[in-house]
Amino acid sequence: MALPRGKGDFSVFSYKCNYNISTLLVMVCLAMMLSAFFPADLFAVRIKDIANIKGVRSNQLVGYGLVVGLDGTGDGKKSLFTVQSMVSMLDKMGISVKSSDVSVSNVAAVMVTAKLPPFARSGSQIDALVSSIGDASNLQGGTLLLTPLKAANGNVYAVAQGPVSTGGFSAGGAGGSVQKNFPTVGRVISGALVEREVDMDFNRRNCLVLSLHYPDFTTAARVRDAINGLFYGRIAKAPDAGTVELNIPASYAGNLVDLVAKIEKLDVKPDTAARVVINERTGTVVMGEDVRISTIAIAHGNLSIVIKESASVSQPAPFSQGETVVTPDTEVTVKEGGKQLVLMQASTSIGQVVRALNALGVSPRDLIAIFQAIKSAGALQAELEVI
Repeated sequence: MALPRGKGDFSVFSYKCNYNISTLLVMVCLAMMLSAFFPADLFAVRIKDIANIKGVRSNQLVGYGLVVGLDGTGDGKKSLFTVQSMVSMLDKMGISVKSSDVSVSNVAAVMVTAKLPPFARSGSQIDALVSSIGDASNLQGGTLLLTPLKAANGNVYAVAQGPVSTGGFSAGGAGGSVQKNFPTVGRVISGALVEREVDMDFNRRNCLVLSLHYPDFTTAARVRDAINGLFYGRIAKAPDAGTVELNIPASYAGNLVDLVAKIEKLDVKPDTAARVVINERTGTVVMGEDVRISTIAIAHGNLSIVIKESASVSQPAPFSQGETVVTPDTEVTVKEGGKQLVLMQASTSIGQVVRALNALGVSPRDLIAIFQAIKSAGALQAELEVI
């Protein structure tokens, strides 16, 4: 059979091809728009926000020191350790004094704490927190003297010294006083100088261990899969719900900074257990995304009882030699809510749960009692936690 020829046949074929190409372009553009407005990782977070590298952490430092230069708001005579500290300090400076001869109110004994960040180097400056341990009333305007800061192993890793910033004030007189924040606690900004480094040869590691902030089997599996998908291999494994172990690829040996930087930027959607958290002190109720309620009927009414006491006094007429009679009068009023039984259908989303509970028209404190009753009935498919 001969192929059709002619201008008419070619134009029809061309029109059909143009139509299909146009439709394909429209579909591609629509898919791109939908992916832009509704990305697959809409609720994903970075791995660096849900996990940390084992061993890369801060260290706590603590020391004992003196704050001087106070305007009569320091420790009094009852704080004997402050006097002993002053005598010991002056003795080291070549000045011999007796404890009985020392009586000052412009010095306060304090505990100094600081947090040594990971990879801190000698000469780095960190903040120090100063807290009074005597009976000083105000540290405002004081200066912290040179204070060694030790770690749990007893070694000195930093020294602190400098002016104390309280961020508040306290003033008053014989008839009253005013106070803002806590003037017995202050901060020495960049006042601690790192003197010793923590030994950590990070680049020589042959494996990395990620510790999840909130252990969960599903989240650990997703982190493992995201890392394996990035490097197209099985370099990561999850031995338990809170740990993901990584073998260092040969191409990143001695260059773990780039490896960690790539892993930290990966997006993962963490998974959480269905939980309802209740704070009875404040009446706060917080529900997780996966909270579900089975079909159940609820009736919640308020019972109010008001009791009023009054007395009726009957006095005799003048010169009648009668007695005054007091008759007690008690009025009791009982009010009970007339709310009917409400049927709550099985909910498949957190929005439906909220709408069903709002239909009851109860206060947050009443909602706490309802949740406890629903949990006892076995209709709350979530963990109920009371804080």
